[in-house]
Amino acid sequence: MTADFTNPGTTLMTDLHRAGGLAALVCAATYIFGFAFLFAVLLPAGFGIDGAEAEATLAAIAGARGAVTLWYFVIYVVNALALAILAAALAERIAIASPALGRLTFGFGIVWTVLVLGAGMVMNVGLGRVLPLHEAGDPAALELWRVVDLVENGLGGGNEIAGGAWALALGIAGLVTGRLPKALCWGGLVIGASGLLTVLPGIGEVPGAVFGLGYIVWFLGAGVVLLRGRSARSGAPA
Repeated sequence: MTADFTNPGTTLMTDLHRAGGLAALVCAATYIFGFAFLFAVLLPAGFGIDGAEAEATLAAIAGARGAVTLWYFVIYVVNALALAILAAALAERIAIASPALGRLTFGFGIVWTVLVLGAGMVMNVGLGRVLPLHEAGDPAALELWRVVDLVENGLGGGNEIAGGAWALALGIAGLVTGRLPKALCWGGLVIGASGLLTVLPGIGEVPGAVFGLGYIVWFLGAGVVLLRGRSARSGAPA
């Protein structure tokens, strides 16, 4: 027997939406943890971002290896796994009204998920290679770290194209189908535009801040919507 994914009353659909709601809250928690840990623990320890001296950053990482490893694991791996569930749940919700738009949003969501997970895997493997060299005083550690940092930034931190595209797609799809609250849709459009603006040189850190902090609020909102399980347009269970 094949499950009917277009029937909002199916147990499978309801379970997916609830899982997606919990996943959205996990995504918000990883962002909050990431920001809090960065400013409260890592930056005071000398960890650098955005062009900081590689030697100083490596020294800080070596002095707090466990904390840095945990930080990268949470903001990348945990976030990506939760993001995959959330992308599936929101896509199914949209697909009730428009299967094509549901598939489109899922595609953008999975692209972002893969990039975030890839960034986490790069850092996990990269730190395992770089830190022993650094501890041995090998100058090759600095060059290897620069490469690892460049790849990680390209995948998951240097710009926010993938996350911005997903937010835009969900915002548009939600407005067209009425399957998401308007506040969530318009928030997605603002976040998406901010994410795309991060590719422009010399624009400053404002778009990135709007993207990151905005997504915390958006994830929380998406979690509430999915856990309550009601359609924005009809008020029927979704």
